[in-house]
Amino acid sequence: MFTPPFATCDQPSGNQENPRELLKTVVAASLVTGLEMFDFTVFGFFAVMIGDRFFPANDPMTSLLWAVGTFGVGFFMRPVGAMIIGAYADRVGRRAAMTRTSWMMALGTAALGLCPSFASIGVIAPLVVIAARSLQGFAVGGDIGVAATFVLEAGPVSRRGYLVSWQLASQGAAALLGATLGVLLTSTVSPAALASWGWRIPFLIGLLIAPVGLYVRHRLRDDPIPTNTARNAGTPLAELCRDHGTTILLAMLMMMGQTIPVYAIVYFMPSYATRVMHMPAVIGFLASALSALLLVVIPPLAGRLIDSLPRRKPLALLASGCTALLVYPVFLMITRATSALPILCGVGLISTMVAFGAGAVALLVLEALPARVRASGMAVSHALHVALFGGTAQFIVTALIRWTGDPMSAAWYVAPACLVSFCALMLFKERRLET
Repeated sequence: MFTPPFATCDQPSGNQENPRELLKTVVAASLVTGLEMFDFTVFGFFAVMIGDRFFPANDPMTSLLWAVGTFGVGFFMRPVGAMIIGAYADRVGRRAAMTRTSWMMALGTAALGLCPSFASIGVIAPLVVIAARSLQGFAVGGDIGVAATFVLEAGPVSRRGYLVSWQLASQGAAALLGATLGVLLTSTVSPAALASWGWRIPFLIGLLIAPVGLYVRHRLRDDPIPTNTARNAGTPLAELCRDHGTTILLAMLMMMGQTIPVYAIVYFMPSYATRVMHMPAVIGFLASALSALLLVVIPPLAGRLIDSLPRRKPLALLASGCTALLVYPVFLMITRATSALPILCGVGLISTMVAFGAGAVALLVLEALPARVRASGMAVSHALHVALFGGTAQFIVTALIRWTGDPMSAAWYVAPACLVSFCALMLFKERRLET
């Protein structure tokens, strides 16, 4: 049994040494989180079509601006979901919280995939889209932190890097599935059909979240609730603000250096390639698919490396520093590209650095929080930083390009953000749990 230096009563006693049980836990938590992230992020891949269908305007960039703004609405609901669902998970249990997020995500995705266009029902259509994005954001805001905590507490300390890495890989798999569908649809469906109904296909596929999520998560062994949690029911958020405010703030800034490059470069690339670079949509989807593939393959390898190192922080610093240095050259390469290769190389470089550092940063945050507020703390820090920096990234980048007319202006936002993230990581105190 491994216990942290905080207080032994705060650590759940559910570390699973049974390989079969541990595998089931990791698969259940990661698979459903991946499906939820697919439902949430596929909106970004098809922002151009969604903008045209629900936010029609004379200027195509204005429609895109409305679409990416709606994309950001879901992110602003994530902190609300994180606070409510995270606190519920710390009071009642991780499994119960994860089951409820599956239902909410399925409902929001169904509303998006089935909503009639603006031409059919007028202003009601964009209102339904905004409400659906809000529900999706609420659900995924709580699920990511709770699922990561559930996986962390399920296994031995010596394998935490590898186990948590599958949560990150599942999010990469979600992006890979979305980008792959984008490539298939843009290659096999006519532009008119894609704009009319083809963009709905990924959302309808995403409805698998309901049956799959409920089945696999219902079969999980319920986790024990930390002793102090029962005594302080209803107060995890108060304790989090009172005792761990600095940790949450630095965690948000640390994660920002991964989130902004991913959302401003990777998820935005299909729209960037078509609207800004005037290239075929398939090139943007190929770049996103390559990035997502790297985000699936690299985190488990990086997780094993993290487990073999005496400290988490050096690897996180190396990845964060390289990301900050690469942003400007990558955008320069992309904006001067005349073929797909430079775009693929640039996006691949950024994705590799992000994938190597994400697991180490997640572990630093999870291990800095006692178990009684761990789900709340991870959920809130992740949701707040994504709402402030991830949900606004595409909107800010689009606005900068539209106002300046310079495609390189995107780097003016991404590079300084990565530098701030590196500085926050330098200030963060590592608290790796000891045997």
